[in-house]
Amino acid sequence: MSIDNEILRTIRARRSTRRFTGEQITPEQLDALLEAAIWAPSGGNNQSWLFTAIQSADILAKLNDVVREGFGRYVPDDDYPGKHGMREYAKREDFNFHHHAPTLIIASNKPNYENAMADCALALENIFLAAQSLGLGSCYINQLHWLRDDIGVREFLAELGVPREHTICSSAAIGFAAAESAVPPRKSGTINVVR
Repeated sequence: MSIDNEILRTIRARRSTRRFTGEQITPEQLDALLEAAIWAPSGGNNQSWLFTAIQSADILAKLNDVVREGFGRYVPDDDYPGKHGMREYAKREDFNFHHHAPTLIIASNKPNYENAMADCALALENIFLAAQSLGLGSCYINQLHWLRDDIGVREFLAELGVPREHTICSSAAIGFAAAESAVPPRKSGTINVVR
């Protein structure tokens, strides 16, 4: 018999949303998501992260153009298929790295800090679970992390208040889901219990 409660149901119900409506989330919803982020655990309780929320359609459109240009210069540093596919996708007319979500939350952190990515990933998971509990869709976005050293991307993010010295960990696309995402099956053989 498995244990069931509201948090466990929220975890099982959360899906990655890649089709959003144009409706913006409310200020109260954004505040709740950002508060959920800052309550995440961090290494040594450093809380050295910064969460930059962008809701301006004009700024998001410009950022998308800057990201497209960045992928034109990008050379993947490994064989991850998503990186290679994104270079090709960025050439298309319909390119939009954040799936047209009306809100993008960028997680950045201080450099040369071993836990920077882990801390931000924990905070983003809090955002995703909070979004699910509020009836919102969300998606983990890697592209700004991949382009974290691109001069054009960094200059634009600096104009938005992201410190130049920060590393860009990842970001969250947030909005109202335009369609339900399918339930992906769980792979077997991913749990090992030693008692």
